[in-house]
Amino acid sequence: MDTKNIQPLENFDWDLFENGGTTADKAEAAKAYEATLNKLGDNDVVEGTVSAINDREVVVNIGYKSEGVINSNEFRYNPELAIGDTVEVYVENLEDKKGRLVLSHTKARAARSWERVNAALEKDEIVKGFVKCRTKGGMIVDVLGTEAFLPGSQIDVKPIRDYDTFVGKTMEFKIVKINQEFRNVVVSHKALIEAELEAQKKEIIGKLEKGQILEGTVKNITSYGVFIDLGGVDGLIHITDLSWGRVSDPHEVVELDQKLNVVIIDFDDEKKRIALGLKQLTPHPWDALDPNLKVGDKVHGKVVVMADYGAFIEIAPGVEGLIHVSEMSWSAHLHSAQDFMKVGDEVDAVILTLDRDERKMSLGIKQLKEDPWEKIEEKYPVGSQHTAKVRNFTNFGVFVEIEEGVDGLIHISDLSWTKKIKHPSEFTKIGEPIEVQVLDIDKENRRLSLGHKQLEDNPWNNFETIFTQDSVHKGKIIEVLDKGAVIQLEGGVEGFATPKHLVKEDGSQAQLGEELDFKVIEFNKDAKRIILSHSRIFEDAARAEAREQRKAAAAAKKATRPQKEQGPSIQNKAASQSLGDIDALAALKAEMEGKK
Repeated sequence: MDTKNIQPLENFDWDLFENGGTTADKAEAAKAYEATLNKLGDNDVVEGTVSAINDREVVVNIGYKSEGVINSNEFRYNPELAIGDTVEVYVENLEDKKGRLVLSHTKARAARSWERVNAALEKDEIVKGFVKCRTKGGMIVDVLGTEAFLPGSQIDVKPIRDYDTFVGKTMEFKIVKINQEFRNVVVSHKALIEAELEAQKKEIIGKLEKGQILEGTVKNITSYGVFIDLGGVDGLIHITDLSWGRVSDPHEVVELDQKLNVVIIDFDDEKKRIALGLKQLTPHPWDALDPNLKVGDKVHGKVVVMADYGAFIEIAPGVEGLIHVSEMSWSAHLHSAQDFMKVGDEVDAVILTLDRDERKMSLGIKQLKEDPWEKIEEKYPVGSQHTAKVRNFTNFGVFVEIEEGVDGLIHISDLSWTKKIKHPSEFTKIGEPIEVQVLDIDKENRRLSLGHKQLEDNPWNNFETIFTQDSVHKGKIIEVLDKGAVIQLEGGVEGFATPKHLVKEDGSQAQLGEELDFKVIEFNKDAKRIILSHSRIFEDAARAEAREQRKAAAAAKKATRPQKEQGPSIQNKAASQSLGDIDALAALKAEMEGKK
């Protein structure tokens, strides 16, 4: 150090300096020092400078004779606090019992926070806030010393799955609403992101073109598709554009936050709705289908969709064929496809049609089984007997199924030898088994003529010897009609009697359920018809009795006639017999009229 040019102060009193100066001088010096200090009072809010920071305390110099110490928790909202930063403090006590300056940063912020919050809203300022905790529907945030509400929907532009990850963070916010009456403040972080994304969105949208391939991130998954974030603008991959194969749930193909390439399929004029595709980035499965595959080939696949009219079978991802319900069984009966298979079943099938240009294929499964009509004459020859199942009724007969695809008709006349059947439902029921005999084969129309009664011998051959003309049999009236009554006879055969033949001897009419004697007045084997009469029994008996009476009267008259009157004349004898017969008939007629 150069000391040659240093000169002593003139008129400096060294003796006074050594003695400590005068009292007046000391007072003057103290007054000058006090003037350099801030004029402070309790409850004042002033600015200070951070002079030291440790884990527990922050030391702040406010230009007072001593520095103040503040608990570091009061600066939790500002983790970036550093030495030299200017902060606001609230003077709680200029000098406590220990002579220390007591300050509070929290109270200083609170004292001016409401003014600053309102000013920030008015000026549309961006403010920093500390996320204190979770609450119902969102978060509580410390903003400028005031507690504000951050709704869950205003945290980010994408849905938040874990709110707890934001607790304890310092973030930037925009004040969006203030309720002056209740001093409520609502803030948004999403608004800041949206403003930033809006600029990016305009830039991205301006460059969009159909067919363009972009990288995106799975933002949301719904039942109808997947929303993709393209870097500030969203697009939708419809569920049908996720895969060439059928997709029942988009979660099967993608997952949240997954990055993938997509192609722009379409967008509206304002480019607000962007349709994206994922499957379009891979070749269509029909283009990769085995070129050697042809009609008649056997394929294996999985049932992916069911309908009443058929089932869609996926034989390769994105390659489907339809099995119509008519191709599921050789049976001609109406069925629902659900009777044969269900979604998820794996089936073998035969290709019936194949159109590569239209990308359509029809399949069949009944073709894997032999057509039962190919060898129908061998399996079901005329005269053979089988057990069938009743499928349906008509007025003229019963439709039955011997096996799947082999149907036949039993005509109503071939159900029974003896019963007069008006409708097949009187004889059997749908779903019940019935024994049949093959009568005829119509291969072209795939129909058999069947009989049931043919399983037994024709009882009319025997009836011919039993129900002879004028024979009398016990019978029960089982049905009464306008034209007469049906009579149940022995052996299960039925006969018929008209009303005039149902008159009883006392003149009354026979009733349903009565058991009477009946005389056979007509038997027709070919027509399987027996005509009966109850009244003929006593009418014929009366006629026979009348004849006997006439004969007896004639004999008596002859015996009493003189010999000479009898004479040998043949003509007179014949004449007398004719007159006698007439008299007898007249008496019989009078007797019958009297009974009536």
